[in-house]
Amino acid sequence: MNELIPPPPVQYGMRFTVGEHSAGHVRRIVRAYLRYWEMPELADPVGLAVTELLANVLRHVPGRRCELLVLRMPVGVRVEVSDSSAALPVVSAPDSDSEGGRGLVLVDAMADEWGVEPTGEGKTVWFECLAGADVRT
Repeated sequence: MNELIPPPPVQYGMRFTVGEHSAGHVRRIVRAYLRYWEMPELADPVGLAVTELLANVLRHVPGRRCELLVLRMPVGVRVEVSDSSAALPVVSAPDSDSEGGRGLVLVDAMADEWGVEPTGEGKTVWFECLAGADVRT
């Protein structure tokens, strides 16, 4: 008797209110998917970048509600964080004494591509990380 094995999921999504410990929980979930999708080398860059995006929701979005979407791509992963704030994030170079303001600088360093898309209800900040040494820059 042949049992059918379902194909691996190509995405994971959830809606939640960001709290102080949300980033750690989300990192564990994302890392589990990356292992399942056979892209464990992306755990650190994706984990750091998603942590920074969630920190921005915690600091700047009234109500701290967001939606996370992790999409498996043929050569990597795309992560989207959507929220209700229409204010678009700005990349800034904080001085060395600043305690914050480095989030998007870190996302830019970790991701192969990233961007922001305004939506009717707010915005989506996304990034993509490519798997494999031959495609990473």
